[in-house]
Amino acid sequence: MVSTFHSIETAKRGIITQTAALNTTGHNISNANTPGYSRQVVNMTAADPIDPIQFLRTSAPGQLGTGVEFNSIRRVREGFLDAQYRNENTALGGWTVRNSTLEKLETIMNEPSETGIRTVLNNFWSAWSDLSQDPQDVTNRKIVKETTLALTDGLNQISLQLDALTNDLTNNVELKTTEINSYLQSIADLNNNIMRVEQLGDNANDLRDQRDYAVDQLSKIVGVNVAELDSGYQVTVAGQVAVTGNTVVPVTSAILENSYQAGTLGGGEVYGMIYARDVHVADYRNQMNKLANTLATGDIEITIPAGSVLPNGTVFNNITYSDANNNRTLASDLTVTVQGINGLHHLGYTLSGSTPTAGGDFFATKDGSGTITAGNITLNTDIQNDPNKIATSMRTTGTGANESVVLGNNGLALILSQLKDAKFDFGGSRPTTSDDYFGAIVGQLGVQKQESERQAQNAQLLTEQVDLNRQSVSGVSLDEEMSNLIKFQHAYSASARFMTTYDELLNKLINSTGVVGR
Repeated sequence: MVSTFHSIETAKRGIITQTAALNTTGHNISNANTPGYSRQVVNMTAADPIDPIQFLRTSAPGQLGTGVEFNSIRRVREGFLDAQYRNENTALGGWTVRNSTLEKLETIMNEPSETGIRTVLNNFWSAWSDLSQDPQDVTNRKIVKETTLALTDGLNQISLQLDALTNDLTNNVELKTTEINSYLQSIADLNNNIMRVEQLGDNANDLRDQRDYAVDQLSKIVGVNVAELDSGYQVTVAGQVAVTGNTVVPVTSAILENSYQAGTLGGGEVYGMIYARDVHVADYRNQMNKLANTLATGDIEITIPAGSVLPNGTVFNNITYSDANNNRTLASDLTVTVQGINGLHHLGYTLSGSTPTAGGDFFATKDGSGTITAGNITLNTDIQNDPNKIATSMRTTGTGANESVVLGNNGLALILSQLKDAKFDFGGSRPTTSDDYFGAIVGQLGVQKQESERQAQNAQLLTEQVDLNRQSVSGVSLDEEMSNLIKFQHAYSASARFMTTYDELLNKLINSTGVVGR
């Protein structure tokens, strides 16, 4: 015989279950805009029916149901989409940083512009051209001095900015290391909290969402591998297991740097920073150093015109040109290779002093080191103090103590002015002009920036697409939740009405017994 209060219990179970469904729906609606939140659903199941054996009725026509129960509240989540999102997010982080760095490099190079290196380099050659027209003009000499300083200052500034960008990227790696460790600690703490909750038989849905969101954020900074163990997430970063259960093995910037070198870093913002620093910035620093060094001391082929008088003791092709050999004055044009503008400047004569003085180095270093770079190149301080020490002439008259410079001669200044179109040996497959070399640097930067921007945009689109797919599974649809709200509300009302109806029936049965008996 079925209990008199069986239907009351059935109604109660319906009310409890629909209440849980309504509360869960309200929780979903409240978190519709919460980052990382996954939609939650109540798993309803029919309660166990009444077993007729308990009532010694083995021939009952059917089992009598006892209503509904819910056995869990679970979040809707697809692990495959999470892994796919994190992979795309890692790629996005790397390309975003590389694109940003190349954009900064474009700003540093500042081309095309009226103040960039190409402009000051052209001004430098033009100043020599003007000086070749009137080698004795003091104004022209001062203009050569100032345009040279403008060129060296421009190269110094680019080098300084490249160094600053390098330091900035290195410092950002340190900052990201701290951020990585913060996320790792959060994941470990959440592992511990989730285990405590779920050991009691509950699903720690919100804590699991927080943990997945932390992994999502971490995946943009550095490549991560995640495996779910009984103790929680095991997170591998930079080739090492960084989180197991509630245990964290912090990463360091040295570990990240070594992982990059070993090829196990896997991408992300940190990878982009190290790559941009060690590849992009380093490459352009080397190229600018090569530009400065080659202009000053790089091999270049020139033709010295007949009639020029080489400084005493000059050696070309194992031939010494000296007074003793009586061969300082060239009988014919001489094609030779000199070591840049410095080497050429040594072949001319200055206006300083009463006797012929061969030009010294035109370019020098600020720090006194032997190798000229974009960072230390400057105009020889002797020339800065006295522009008359700029060598322009290649002819002298007289011999011995009576030798003097042909002041109006413009031989060296003319050759220097023509170096704009001369081909320097920059170490490539073939010599090229300084303008073409720098143009190739700017062109390379433009192509790399365009490619990185394309890659960053593609990574952004792919990440957004995967996230949309993920949101279609895990995200909260307010329209759907409002529909569920009405559905569960009606079910709750119906269960409550069922309880009221049965209460009325019991009331009638109990209170009308005496009337029926008479």
